[in-house]
Amino acid sequence: MTSQKTNKDVVEKSVETQETDSEGEKCMGYEIKHVTVAGCGTLGSQIAFQTAFKGFHVTVYDVDDTAIETGKQFLQKIAAQYQEDVHQSKEQTQAIYDSIHFRTDLKKAAQHADLVIEAIPEVKEIKQAFYQRLAAVAPNETIVTSNSSTMLPSELADYTGRPENFLMMHFSNEIWKNNTAEIMKHTGTSTHSFNAVQQFAGNIGMLPLPLYKEQPGYILNSLLNPFFEAAQRLLIDGVADVETIDKIWMAATGAEQGPFAALDAIGLETVYNVSKLIGDEGDASSKQIAAYIKQHYLDEGKLGTASGEGFYTYPNPVFQQDDFLK
Repeated sequence: MTSQKTNKDVVEKSVETQETDSEGEKCMGYEIKHVTVAGCGTLGSQIAFQTAFKGFHVTVYDVDDTAIETGKQFLQKIAAQYQEDVHQSKEQTQAIYDSIHFRTDLKKAAQHADLVIEAIPEVKEIKQAFYQRLAAVAPNETIVTSNSSTMLPSELADYTGRPENFLMMHFSNEIWKNNTAEIMKHTGTSTHSFNAVQQFAGNIGMLPLPLYKEQPGYILNSLLNPFFEAAQRLLIDGVADVETIDKIWMAATGAEQGPFAALDAIGLETVYNVSKLIGDEGDASSKQIAAYIKQHYLDEGKLGTASGEGFYTYPNPVFQQDDFLK
């Protein structure tokens, strides 16, 4: 979960990646051409569009036609952002969109996949069930990655039926600008798969960041999650309101937005799922945050920027107004 800015120009070219591991073993040349993205929500749609933008054959899978239609709406919004941020013409972004295939049949979605990127809800049971279904229909050589922001690969690997070809690849929000891909292996991940995913990440314009040991929250979220929790605690405990907390962060650090604006961009369903997952593991503060988000936002249909309302109202939130810090 992040909203940090990086150099926009980096998405115009692939970054150089290592083809050897620390012991000098070469990547075996596994060529990824066909990519299936499972889940077309906030991050899944971004991953699909960026991958298609870089010339890969992309298939999007989601559970039903309603989810697919919602995903298509996300993709159209992303196309407009590529016109503004990546200087693509309307015709170019339409061609990218038109190149993406959509499926609600998992067997058809995965039948040619060299790589599956899972970006479904951050609920362990949902992910486990998905991987069991995928294991039955995907080719044996298919590499599978998860964009989970909190779970460890070892928690899910056995459900995939191919633990040696399973690992995590975690993206940041607005991946065409915040172009990081944290790639985390588990003890059973093969060097071949680890290297192939790093190479793929570079080929779609990401900065590959290998993690050699499992770490909850990876690197970035290990830094960001305490920050977001602190902001939400200030709100829940009645210390200050949303705007005041964001104002002090922006004024004191020069940031373009505060923690609550960033949480809106991430999506409050994701914020809730992550907090609930940590809370269910015994963290009392996270459990309280999850309950607060559900009662005051999710139950009211306030999902963040995607729904037009979260902590702020969109498309013209007050934190973007010229007098916000006056």
